[in-house]
Amino acid sequence: MQITDVGCIIVRTPANDVFTMHGSISMSLRKHTFRPPISPLRLFNISDLVTLILIGVFIYIGVRLAFNTPAIVQGPDISLEPRALPYYAVLSLGRMLAAYVLSLTFSIVYGYTAARRPGAERWLLPALDILQSVPILSFLPVVLLGLIAILPQRTAVEVSAVVLIFTSQAWNLTFSFYQSMTTIPTELREASAVFRFSPWMRFRQMEIPFSMLALIWNSVMSWAGGWFFLMAAEIFTLGDRDFRLPGLGAYLQTAASRGDTQALLLGIGTLVLIIVLLDQLVWQPLLAWAERYKVSQVANDNPANSWFLNGLRRSHLAEFFTTRVFNPIFQRLNARLDRPQTYVPSLEPATVTSKRSLVSWLVLIAFLLMVAYAVIGAVSLLLTLPLETWGQIALGAGATLLRVAIAIVIALLWTIPVGVWIGTSARAARILQPIVQILAAIPATALFPVLLLGLLSVRGGGNMAAILLMLLGTQWYLLFNIIAGASAIPQDLKYTSDLLQLKGWRRWRTLILPGLFPYIITGLITASGGAWNASIVAEYTNFAGQTNHVIGLGSLITTATAQANYALLLASTLTMIIVVVLINRFFWRRLFHIAETRYRMDQ
Repeated sequence: MQITDVGCIIVRTPANDVFTMHGSISMSLRKHTFRPPISPLRLFNISDLVTLILIGVFIYIGVRLAFNTPAIVQGPDISLEPRALPYYAVLSLGRMLAAYVLSLTFSIVYGYTAARRPGAERWLLPALDILQSVPILSFLPVVLLGLIAILPQRTAVEVSAVVLIFTSQAWNLTFSFYQSMTTIPTELREASAVFRFSPWMRFRQMEIPFSMLALIWNSVMSWAGGWFFLMAAEIFTLGDRDFRLPGLGAYLQTAASRGDTQALLLGIGTLVLIIVLLDQLVWQPLLAWAERYKVSQVANDNPANSWFLNGLRRSHLAEFFTTRVFNPIFQRLNARLDRPQTYVPSLEPATVTSKRSLVSWLVLIAFLLMVAYAVIGAVSLLLTLPLETWGQIALGAGATLLRVAIAIVIALLWTIPVGVWIGTSARAARILQPIVQILAAIPATALFPVLLLGLLSVRGGGNMAAILLMLLGTQWYLLFNIIAGASAIPQDLKYTSDLLQLKGWRRWRTLILPGLFPYIITGLITASGGAWNASIVAEYTNFAGQTNHVIGLGSLITTATAQANYALLLASTLTMIIVVVLINRFFWRRLFHIAETRYRMDQ
């Protein structure tokens, strides 16, 4: 946006569409004060209770269906021949891609609805808090056994794998998009209102471009986390039930169990090769392309660059498809959806009025009766647990909370300086970004047996190993969000701080940390949920015939899963959900509210 000497404001969109706004309109705009649609900060409301009840009902239904599954399930044979690796790699990539498309679609729709629809935020945000706190690996047996009771075995296992990967990818993408939607600079919102942008034009010209950089970085993190949970899904066994899937995860697990070092190295090499190719052919081009959407009044001295994107820009074939195929499709789509407003819309959040018909009331009553029946069944199942078991659950929750806190603090200490360095230095980004993405994508469980063997001989080694595995599984959420935040700091603010000679701690206090704050909070929310999930693997391990477990909720969940103790599984899972929700609501939600209100990128 620029102001000319004749009193006109010229706005150039990313597509180089030019709009002019005369001074009289801009003066009338000043009468409106935009207030971000932030709901009052409440610790708990009815939506929290409804969401918790529905999740408990869902888990109970899965548990009831699990009683009908076969006692013995035979898994597929996994070939360790090198020629099987390409086929397994394609299968794993297909599951990852399906889960990512589902996650991205869900994140944009959910985040947009929570940020833009009046009244939706007070229902959707608490639900998102609770959903991201559900321990994925304890959720897998319930989903898998429930689906097998109603679907063919192979279909049920494939669907469960995609659902597991989806739940590891969707929450950080959704939080990232919602955070971007609620921190769009005020002047951009005002300009879109005055120019009477249609919802579709506002979405494609302002909201998606502004959130693009954070979405891409969180997509990188989602794929890295997805590899971890894909491996867990492909090698999942439950007693005498073998639910393995042919893929890279099953290949690596089979090679490790048979002691085939050559096959193990080939599997790891294939995984690393896929990660490097994705980085060079997908993520680096997307990050370089997203530079055009950074909010800044001056150009970046060292913009991100990609050899593959430069090659595509010079390619005649790519130009042909762009001009003859893609552009006509988008033009027709935009012509149908771009309906300019006939009036200047109010910049204040709209009030919500709801009217329910008789049919909707009947459907609601029927649904509530079904929920009540399932709640009674779930409570009856929980009442079978003795008081001593509830004491063990409370003790385990406290122990796991302490480990999560230690892992988060350690992650913060190193990810903030390293993330800022990578996000602000083009040279560091070229060298370290691919390395970081490879390290993040390698499943931590592949390294854990080596770490476990080295630490078990040390006093307190089991607790140290559990904290280390939590750290390996969650630190990347923080790192990638911090890199995205450092990359998004406007270049003109950097120049201003240079002119004011802000250096050292003063520069960090006035420029870097305020610019990073929303991204750090988003990373902390997802990293905290990831640490609680990782506790299920970290606190109970079985390697080389030796079982090691420490006190914690994750250990109880794993034990209950292995013993098919569904009452303990339900109680431990609900306890973990409630603890994480309490932490989110008392601590992280307050900080997220501060990020929304005080650290917006307004100019």
